[in-house]
Amino acid sequence: MPERKPRKDAARNRAAAFAAADDLFARCESPESVTMADIAAAAGVGKATLFRAFGDRTGLIHALYKARLEPVGAAIEEGPPPLGPTAPPLQRVPALLDAVLCFKLDNRHLALALESAGGDSPYQADHYQRWHGMLQAVLERVPGLTDSDFTAHALLAAVRADLVEHLAGQQGVPRERMREHLASFVAKVLDSRTPSGTSPG
Repeated sequence: MPERKPRKDAARNRAAAFAAADDLFARCESPESVTMADIAAAAGVGKATLFRAFGDRTGLIHALYKARLEPVGAAIEEGPPPLGPTAPPLQRVPALLDAVLCFKLDNRHLALALESAGGDSPYQADHYQRWHGMLQAVLERVPGLTDSDFTAHALLAAVRADLVEHLAGQQGVPRERMREHLASFVAKVLDSRTPSGTSPG
């Protein structure tokens, strides 16, 4: 069937573009230095092919980020506690933020590229609004917490890609130490906003 070949070609080109972009972002000194021409050359496809598939550089970055985030998203949506939906909120909030931190540590320059790609405000970006909405919804279930919207913003600020890059890349803070610092910070934020004696359940 003649229509299947373009679909296979498109899937192959997409996979090649993702692999090339992954490699380029991982090895680059600055995410802004990675161009569509660089990705096309590394993937062995024409630049026009990338523009047809993704629209522009921002579209490619968004598509790659979404693809790499799928396992985390599946764990959040249907996985077991503490990350999955059945976890008590005081357990799930730190687990969600730890998952974001670990993902950004594993994809530092891709996350930087995403957070700096297009748009006047990073807080209006779809990916940020999804994280904020999810975190706010969990925070609304925390007994005694009345400012879930602001608290979600404040907690997400601790896992911004530029901060993660500064700590891990420039200051050389070890991964596990960053996770420990984040867990301690989240615990303090939640403790300051909930009645004393509130149990994690």
